[in-house]
Amino acid sequence: QVQLVESGGGLVQAGGSLRLSCAASGSIFSINRMGWYRQAPGKERELVAHITSGGRTTYADSVKGRFTISRDNAKNTVYLEMNSLKPEDTAVYYCNAVLRSGYDYSDMIYWGKGTLVTVSS
Repeated sequence: QVQLVESGGGLVQAGGSLRLSCAASGSIFSINRMGWYRQAPGKERELVAHITSGGRTTYADSVKGRFTISRDNAKNTVYLEMNSLKPEDTAVYYCNAVLRSGYDYSDMIYWGKGTLVTVSS
């Protein structure tokens, strides 16, 4: 079994910062890409950022220049540093990983349960 466990969400004022972490554990053979998605109330889940095993990053336009994604391959952990937060960043943030476990024959997509980020105005 593979688990993705997020931490670091919470309540912050507009302009503030938060750092999310997501650790992958279990029988993991390799991790290709890790990232973060978010879902605000009444909206569809959207990509925030992702990072490949080689360190190549992709960001949503709405967070470019404010959020930074990074990963520690040795710890199977991905981070999201969020600065200059806005009320519209309020959402449940989900960790995502494309990886091959000891039970898979190919890369599979795994999701965490989510962590709530609330930005007050």
